Amino acid sequence: MGKVIMITSGKGGVGKSTVTASLALELAKENQRVLCVDLDLGLRNLDVVLGLENRLMYDMKDVISNRCTLEEALVQDKRMPNLYLLSGCRNINLDKVRLYDCQKIIEKCKAMFDVVLLDCPAGIERGFQYAMCCADTAFLVVQLDITSLMDADRVTGLLLRQGFSDIQLIINRVNPAFIKNKIQCSIKEAKDYLSLPLIGVIYEDSMCIRAMNYGHLSVACSQLTQRCFQTIAQRLLGKDAQIPKYEKRSWIRLLQHD
Repeated sequence: MGKVIMITSGKGGVGKSTVTASLALELAKENQRVLCVDLDLGLRNLDVVLGLENRLMYDMKDVISNRCTLEEALVQDKRMPNLYLLSGCRNINLDKVRLYDCQKIIEKCKAMFDVVLLDCPAGIERGFQYAMCCADTAFLVVQLDITSLMDADRVTGLLLRQGFSDIQLIINRVNPAFIKNKIQCSIKEAKDYLSLPLIGVIYEDSMCIRAMNYGHLSVACSQLTQRCFQTIAQRLLGKDAQIPKYEKRSWIRLLQHD
C-alpha cells in the first residue's frame, strides 16, 4: 500500500501546486510510482502546472458519477512514465461530492501507487477536510511572512485534532537577501513559531515561476530548485539528505533571470 500525503497551507498563493508537481517529479525520478490528485474542487490548476491540461478526458467528477473508471481518468505523463495525474473538477456542485466517494477513490489509488500526493485548496475548505480524512502525512507549505505562519498555525491545530502525528514543514520562496534585511522572517523563526520538523526549503526562483506557467517543471527549473525538491523526495523516502544551502553565485544567477 502506498503513502498518502496532503500538501496543504493556511493561506493561498504560497505555492502548493508547484510544490506538489515538483515533488512528484523528483519522486518519479527515484523510481517511485506517483499520483498527483487535485483536491481543489471547482478550481483545478494542477493539470496546467504539470503541462497535462490538453490530455484530460475525464476528472474526479466523472469517476464519482460512474462515467468512467478510475484507470480511465488517470493521465500518465509521457515525459515521466512513473508520474500520473487525477484531475479535480472545474465545474461541480460540491454538495454532490461526498467524503465517502473521495475516500473510496483515494483507497483505490493507494493500492496502485507508491506515493499519492493530494494538492489541497488553501485554508480549511471541503477539499482540505476530505484530504485530512484520507492522508497519512501532511506537508504544510508556508512562506516567511507572518500571515502565512499564523494561518499555518491554525491548520496545524486542526490536523493535530484530527489525529495527525506526522506533520512536516516546507518553507517556500525563501529569499536570503530579504531575510538578511529583515523583510522576511528567518527560517529559524518560522520553525520556532510552528514547532514542526522541517523537511525542506525552496529558494525564490524566477525560472521555476516561468516553468510552472509553461508546464515545463521537469526541465526548466534551476539546478538549485531541483536539488531542493530532490532533497525533500529523498528525505521522504528515508534517505539521509541535507537541505541545500544557497550559494551567493547561484543566487546571483537566479536573480539574473528576473
